Amino acid sequence: MVTSPVRIGSYRIERLLGIGSFATVWLGYDASLDARVAIKVLAENWSHDLRIRERFLEEARLLWRLDDDRVVSVHALGELPDGRPYSVMAWADGGSLHDRLARGPIPVRQAGPLLREICDGVTVLHDHGIVHRDLAPGNVLFRSRPAAPGSTASTERVVIADLGLAKALAAASGLTARAGTPGYMSPEQDDPLAVVDRRTDVYGLGQLGVRLLGAPVRRRPGEPVRLRDGVPRKVAEVLRVATARRPADRYRDAAALMAALDRATARPRVRPVLRAATRVTLVLASAAMVSVLASDAVGGRFTRQPGVAVDATGRISVVLPEGWRAVPGRWAWPGSPGGPRYPALLVSPDPVRWRTDGAVRGAFLSLASDGQAERAPAGVVAQIPHADCSQAAVRRSRQAGIDWVIAAFDCPDRRGRLVEAAGTGPAGAGLVYVQIAPPPGNSRAFVDTLLAGVRVRAA
Repeated sequence: MVTSPVRIGSYRIERLLGIGSFATVWLGYDASLDARVAIKVLAENWSHDLRIRERFLEEARLLWRLDDDRVVSVHALGELPDGRPYSVMAWADGGSLHDRLARGPIPVRQAGPLLREICDGVTVLHDHGIVHRDLAPGNVLFRSRPAAPGSTASTERVVIADLGLAKALAAASGLTARAGTPGYMSPEQDDPLAVVDRRTDVYGLGQLGVRLLGAPVRRRPGEPVRLRDGVPRKVAEVLRVATARRPADRYRDAAALMAALDRATARPRVRPVLRAATRVTLVLASAAMVSVLASDAVGGRFTRQPGVAVDATGRISVVLPEGWRAVPGRWAWPGSPGGPRYPALLVSPDPVRWRTDGAVRGAFLSLASDGQAERAPAGVVAQIPHADCSQAAVRRSRQAGIDWVIAAFDCPDRRGRLVEAAGTGPAGAGLVYVQIAPPPGNSRAFVDTLLAGVRVRAA
């Protein structure tokens, strides 16, 4: 039996949250901030093992450096009077995936997007050179996000936790301590000479996928996966590859697995290019028509440069984020289906899938130069409705000579943030409209960088 401490540091202890092999987690309360936190304390029987102690501290350092809302965040480190270290973390008030699965199967319509969100969180780790090595239901947490002012809607964020076994890729090999959760631990983690890399996490993600989307039958690694009713058939092959016994036969990382899941679950349907509750449509040109151009200055002449795309009229250009491509086209203003079509650009890592898959990141840019150009940017942003989203913020920013009005929305069904921006271009250029679905992470910095790369000129 674990005796509950009264206080840890400045936090009053309310109850026990969980006990693991190496640590105990308590729910603490900070009276000065009126906030609850999770406090992870190194287990007493491991307190004198310098290797375990260093692993515990390294987890806190990794989480501090990541600072991403898809990974549990650390606020502080401390030490108990007996010398045991503890870390103060954000409290995942929604519990764990293990808790939810214990109550019964998660509906298929929720399980598919959930698996994708988990892959998205692990992609954050892989992008920072970190291998988790223990992806199991108990390490997938849920944290609620408060509703925006004036809204009663609330959303949940999947959070990846417990990096106690994670290491930098340079050090993550079978020569380090081997541990994990049975049923989710990859075969190579039982081999003291095997290399442990991102594909080890792919195996864990695949096993999570089997648990969420597969029928409750026993199977060996690499065998076909029997799916639950309602899961697209192609998902079975994706999960089979992810859980292959040999690492070389799996997807290279979480991002590649996520892309394969997206392809397997894509449905042939028509959707407006803009993922908003509007009647906006975009007439796309061939990708071969994309010109790689830039402008010498706002309102200036366009000249050829790599990494910058321009629409077919040569009036609007944008610096492309690394790995993104562009498709030019024409756009009809919302509410005016028979009206004029304005020059437009669609930029995304996968412009084709943007039209059918709400999870694909990207941006849409257009320029109006007639009566629409007289409209105030703030009114344009306010016009675009997002009934299923909660507004996060409205701000102004001057980028590349354009004064932008920027509104951000949190949209649960799109698994992320959606940003609307409008601004008035230089004299005679017109009104610039941009919608952005930024990659997860620091969305504000991404949005400002993209807008800073927008150039427009008069007709």
